[in-house]
Amino acid sequence: MATVERLDRHILSNGLVVVGEPMDTVESAAFDFMLPSGASVVPEGCCGAANVIADWILRGAGDKDNRQLGDALDGLGLHRACAINSSHITVGAALEAGNLAEALKLYADVILKPRLEQDQFGPARQLAVDGVLAVDDDPRQKVMLKLREHFYPSPLGRSPVGDIEELKTLTAEKTRQIIKDHFNTSETIFAVAGKYDFNAIAGQMEELFDVERRKPLRPATVGAKANKYTHINNDGAQVHIGLMTGTVKPSNENYYNARVAVSILSGGMSARLFTEVREKRGLCYAIGARYHGLKEAAGIMCYAGTTPDKAQETLEVIMAEFKRLGEGISEQELERAKIGLKSALILQSESSSSRASGIGGDYYILGRVRSLDEIKKRIEGTSVDSVLGFLRSHKFENFTVVTIGPEEVNIS
Repeated sequence: MATVERLDRHILSNGLVVVGEPMDTVESAAFDFMLPSGASVVPEGCCGAANVIADWILRGAGDKDNRQLGDALDGLGLHRACAINSSHITVGAALEAGNLAEALKLYADVILKPRLEQDQFGPARQLAVDGVLAVDDDPRQKVMLKLREHFYPSPLGRSPVGDIEELKTLTAEKTRQIIKDHFNTSETIFAVAGKYDFNAIAGQMEELFDVERRKPLRPATVGAKANKYTHINNDGAQVHIGLMTGTVKPSNENYYNARVAVSILSGGMSARLFTEVREKRGLCYAIGARYHGLKEAAGIMCYAGTTPDKAQETLEVIMAEFKRLGEGISEQELERAKIGLKSALILQSESSSSRASGIGGDYYILGRVRSLDEIKKRIEGTSVDSVLGFLRSHKFENFTVVTIGPEEVNIS
C-alpha cells in the first residue's frame, strides 16, 4: 500500500512561515529556524559575522545565562545543529518528540531575546576565527570555498566560514546591530519534521512569536563575477583543482535533467569522471562533481586532487568530459544515475533532520514544499532524450577554475 505524504503549512500574522512534514515511523522530531542573516546578507566588511552570531545567540537568552541555557538544552536531549549558507543562518535541533514544545520555548528566547553579553562575544568570535584557520589547513575545502566565491556574482559567493581580517575588526556593537537589523521574523522560515502535532505547534508559534510584522530586508546588490582563473600558491606535493560551470536554478523546469546529468558525470565508481580521469588515465587520487544551487543562481562544481606533473592534463580531461556529455549517454548510464539519486532520497526520507532541512530550503527557494513522492516521480520522468535535450541547450562551458598548488595551470 502506498504511503500518503502530508505537508503542513501555517503562516503567522507577522509573516513567519511554519512548514512541516509528519513522519509516522519515527519517535523523533527535528526543527530548523532559517534566519535571513546568511553570509551574503551581512554588511560588506563583516564576512564571518554570521558564524559569530550563530554561536553568540546561544550563549544566554531570556532569563538564562550561558551555563543555564546550555544545561536547559542538554536537559532536553537536544542534538543541536547550525548551518551558515549564502542566505540564512539556520539553527535547530533533533530530539525526542515529547520535548519539542519545551525546546521551542528556549529557541524563541534565543531568537527574540538573546543576551548578547559582552564577555561572551570574544569567545564566539574566536571560534569563528579558528574555523577560518582550520580551512587553511584543509586545501580541499579551501579550494571549493574560493571556487564558489569566484563563480557566483558578489556577494552571493561570499565565504560562509569567514575572513580573518574582517573577523578581527568585527565588534560586539556592530554584531548586535546586524542581529537587530537582520533577525526579521517576518522573513523567517520554521521547518519541522518527524513526530509532532501541527495544530499544537502552530498555536505555540503564534504565542511565542507574537511580534509585529517588519518591512522586508533590502536584497543584496549583486555585483560582477571575479576572474575566470585564480591560483593560490602552495609549495606542497599536491594540486587541488576546483572548477565550476553554470547551470539551471532549482526552480527551473530542467532541474531534474541537470541533476541526472551530474549523476552520470559523478554518481559513483562507474560514473564518467571517476572512470575516465582516475581509472583509465590514473590522473588523480580523488575526483567528484555535484550540483550547487542558490535561489539566484546555480552551478556544477567539481573537485580533483592530483600531483603537479598531472595537474594540466587532469584539468583538460575533466573539461573534455563535461563537454562530451552532451554528445550522448546510454540507457544504462541513465538508469544508474536515477537509482543513485533515488537511493539518496530514500536515505533522506528516513532522517527527520534531513527532511526539516529539505522542506525549509524548498520553501525559501521555490515558495512551496516538494513531497518526496513528487521528487521521485520527477527523477523517474527523465529520459535519455530529455537529458540530452537539456545538455545541448545548456552546454557545460565557461568554466571558473581555482587551483591550490606549487604552479599555475593553463586555462584555454
